[in-house]
Amino acid sequence: MAPSVPVSPLAPKNVPTLPALDGLRLATAAAGIRYAGRTDVLMALFDAGTTAAGVFTKSKCPSAPVEWCREKLKGAAPRALVVNSGNANAFTGKTGRQACKFTAEIAAKAVGCKPSDIFLASTGVIGEPLPAEKFNGVMDQLVSDARADGWLEAAQAIMTTDTFPKVATATAKLGNTKVTINGFAKGAGMIAPDMATMLAYVFTDAPIGAAALQALLKEAVGSTFNAVTIDGDTSTSDTLMAFATGAAAKRGAPRIVRASDPRLTAFRKAFHDVLANLAEQVARDGEGARKLVEIKVEGATSDASARRIAMSIANSPLVKTAFAGEDANWGRVVMAVGKAGEPADRDKLSIWFGGIRVAHKGARDPGYDEAAVSAVMKKPEITLKVALGLGKGRDRVLTCDLTKEYVAINGDYRS
Repeated sequence: MAPSVPVSPLAPKNVPTLPALDGLRLATAAAGIRYAGRTDVLMALFDAGTTAAGVFTKSKCPSAPVEWCREKLKGAAPRALVVNSGNANAFTGKTGRQACKFTAEIAAKAVGCKPSDIFLASTGVIGEPLPAEKFNGVMDQLVSDARADGWLEAAQAIMTTDTFPKVATATAKLGNTKVTINGFAKGAGMIAPDMATMLAYVFTDAPIGAAALQALLKEAVGSTFNAVTIDGDTSTSDTLMAFATGAAAKRGAPRIVRASDPRLTAFRKAFHDVLANLAEQVARDGEGARKLVEIKVEGATSDASARRIAMSIANSPLVKTAFAGEDANWGRVVMAVGKAGEPADRDKLSIWFGGIRVAHKGARDPGYDEAAVSAVMKKPEITLKVALGLGKGRDRVLTCDLTKEYVAINGDYRS
């Protein structure tokens, strides 16, 4: 069984209903890869003419499905996406590559396409062979069951230690035609994305060429999924893909071949908003999390420097446990700034918790009020701001606190 844990207190209060998207159908099934009594396989079926884009982990130990997708992305004519939970098919050597080939072949037979038209992903335990033969019993069922409204079920099927399914939607005008962008993601631990998050998929009916879609995806990932960290660990399986069915062209939407096309302005914003929404949900579902923490760094020598400092703070176990303990321990923040290896001047540093300045010019703020700051630290959502006073560089990242539950979840993960 998958771990049974309460839904995160930071989960969104309202779950959007994602509309049907022309050119795409979804289905889920229970193959019994690792979990009992729940769905663990997702299939997305695409009409011919769909384009694809993707960004993947920079880990030097990528999973077999990541390598499969990278190889198939150039010149892709995607007809299906198959994702399983419970087993990451990572660090599985030749066996893992054979599992990908076998899965793509049986999926292609069921769909009626070439194996190279199938995209794959796996998430779960690393280092255990994927029993791909179990897909044999569900592949035809997935194709026959596929329907246009299975978004929430799709998000649920790929969950591992997630406590809630993560979905988002937006619409935008492309020319005079309304187009839709839907997405779902999974991720709660082993999250320090480097190009993507654990698994995330975004779909649109807009007629966008593969090169333009790839450019849009690479542009949007930096300030969304790559600006989230749960525990500082980059997954072997990080995958973010986008698929454009192009069906809106039948309703008059113009075909887009360049990301610089001015007609993409509204779409670009909506596309970014969907990715940002999903990325925030990943942070909200950090394993054991009780606090959503936004870290803003300004006054750095460059934006890149600000990002590295923000990540140093966000990934510090001491900073994260201070948030868990509702302790505005700015000394730990100073430590994280100092160890980042970026330009910083202790005597120019200022720190705020929830809008209250606690440290200024290298010392405790003369107006520090313990009671006011303690009240801020009890909130479920907290902003930590650091001003370095050195330049105009700025950035922000999302993280969460580090609690005893994180240790419990990961201590029991393979049990």
